[in-house]
Amino acid sequence: MNESGIAGMRFSISETAEYGDVTVGPKIINESVKNRMRRQLKTIESGRFAKEWVGEFQGGCKNFNKIRKAEERHGIEKVGAKLRGMMSWLGKKAKSVGKGVSQASYVSTSK
Repeated sequence: MNESGIAGMRFSISETAEYGDVTVGPKIINESVKNRMRRQLKTIESGRFAKEWVGEFQGGCKNFNKIRKAEERHGIEKVGAKLRGMMSWLGKKAKSVGKGVSQASYVSTSK
């Protein structure tokens, strides 16, 4: 996406996925979603999001880590782990992603 935009992403996926993107996507990402995204963008632009994150981080990431734990238990993670386990071409690292850490966790003190 960052190198060639939406057109590049669509070029890189199957025609089935592209068809779903252009026919189903607009049914999901409707004006209501766009309005909520605009509201959240305003919280970012105003600095409110940054202030909230700094407070969360300085407070030991209690809420953030609680949310992370809940997300780890989401059904899609169980299904994803099972599917990745069947993909012999994936390395161990790809199969273990999502265990309550981020890619940048080697520099993070929130764990």
